[in-house]
Amino acid sequence: MADKKQLSGLIGPEESTRILGALQRGANRRDVLAMLMAGGMQATLAGGIAGVAASAHAQTPRKGGRIKVAEASSGVSDTLDPAKQGNATDYSRGFMFYNGLTYLDGSLTPQPQLAEAFSTKDAKTWIFKLRKGVTFHDGKPLAPADVVFSLMRHKNPAIGSKAKVLADQIEDVTATGPNEVTIRLVAPNADLPAILGTYHFHIVKDGTTDFNAGIGTGPYKVKEFKPGVRAIAVRNENYWKPNRPYLDEIEHVGISDETARVNALLAGELDLIARVNPRSIDRVNASGKAVIFETKGVSYTDLIMRRDSGPGANPDFVMAMKLLFNREQMLKSIQLGRGVVANDQPINPGDRFFFKGLKQRPYDPEKAKWHLQKANLGSAAIPVVASTAATSSVEMALVLQHAARQAGLNLDVRNMPADGYWSQHWMKHPVNFGNINTRPTADLALTLFFKSDSPTNESGWKNEKFDQLLVAARGETDQAKRTQMYADMQVLIHNEGGIGIPMFLSSLDGHSKKLKGLQAIPLGGMMGSSFAEHVWLEA
Repeated sequence: MADKKQLSGLIGPEESTRILGALQRGANRRDVLAMLMAGGMQATLAGGIAGVAASAHAQTPRKGGRIKVAEASSGVSDTLDPAKQGNATDYSRGFMFYNGLTYLDGSLTPQPQLAEAFSTKDAKTWIFKLRKGVTFHDGKPLAPADVVFSLMRHKNPAIGSKAKVLADQIEDVTATGPNEVTIRLVAPNADLPAILGTYHFHIVKDGTTDFNAGIGTGPYKVKEFKPGVRAIAVRNENYWKPNRPYLDEIEHVGISDETARVNALLAGELDLIARVNPRSIDRVNASGKAVIFETKGVSYTDLIMRRDSGPGANPDFVMAMKLLFNREQMLKSIQLGRGVVANDQPINPGDRFFFKGLKQRPYDPEKAKWHLQKANLGSAAIPVVASTAATSSVEMALVLQHAARQAGLNLDVRNMPADGYWSQHWMKHPVNFGNINTRPTADLALTLFFKSDSPTNESGWKNEKFDQLLVAARGETDQAKRTQMYADMQVLIHNEGGIGIPMFLSSLDGHSKKLKGLQAIPLGGMMGSSFAEHVWLEA
């Protein structure tokens, strides 16, 4: 991308400032060329510099404009309380209205945000220096008490925080200066800054009980919030980051039907949509009006077999189902190759702790049949609950149903509506599907979805050895030992866990060609839900 610095190297800082200023006032390439030649520059050189200047201006984020964005889910349980947010629609709104102490960059490295610096000597006691000059939307200055309140409320069982299992690592949070907080952990955790960069740990005002106003320090303020209907966000003119955000207003809705989202994008009614089906890629690209933005391997859709009830309580049934995944075929036919083959454990190949030595589980219907005979489940059909809300789960269930039939198992695939799926069906049936976005650390992925006492332990699988390894790895400073611990945990999940993961999925967003600024954040689509602060509209 060309910029002022690049131009200065060609024509000097004063001239580059004059040229870019003219472009901002509406000058075009021809006008710039005339200005340069009037100053005595040769036509060939002037033409080249004019092109660089125009390119620099074209790539400079423009302020102003309004966009309408559609996520893939919405419901009456939508909330602006960071502790209770539970879907991508909630998370995106969280990033609009709030900030965290840290944020995660494109390599998932934690960077300072409301904290201008953080440090530790032992990974157990952490000091966060708060940024000065930050105010909430109602004008109140950010203070240590806000941070103490925001983090400690997750530990209160009455709050019902979805991050309680993570917050339980925190012993206490105290104000240790006018712009400083100290977080003391129960046990060392080198990943604390990454955890605090996730959506649940956004900072709210001390004492907040009503979150409908969304009073935060974020780039946008709440103009309207109607759960299950829409939210309208307007620019926070007093945002602490210079020149951010770019847009004047964002209308944010949830549309569960993918075809409806794509149709609205191509009709110009939407500017950005989440979760485009791979089968819609050609149609979007052929429109000439919109394009696809791909973030590779950022989520997985998993078959959940509750280990505490139903057929999943029988380990032979669980193993049979895992052996019935024809993974390569599923990736090719369902995702059109947009993803990576997985191996029934949640750490993807791009993660530094991915265990390469774990042998890939094959598609083996004969061995699956042997396990099913051993399980002796009878002839009754086994319900499998899927939904378009869990990406590609309906297609996966149908492929699995066909494979199971060859092994003598009758699966009754039940396609539930996307609306309300996560609150009414996910984890609530003996056999169902989930869809999990990549977490910023291996520890988070394993803690949230596999730790025995986690409320989001999808299959209800409990393993004491796994829990012990998880805690030990969290505080291990020797990288080689920590790597081995994560390898051991992946093996345990692969062998005994109640989930089957056939593939890691790419995230596909669709957007108007006029919308600029999207970057890949490998936590999920829409820049890991943080798009609002970064996107802008071309003139």
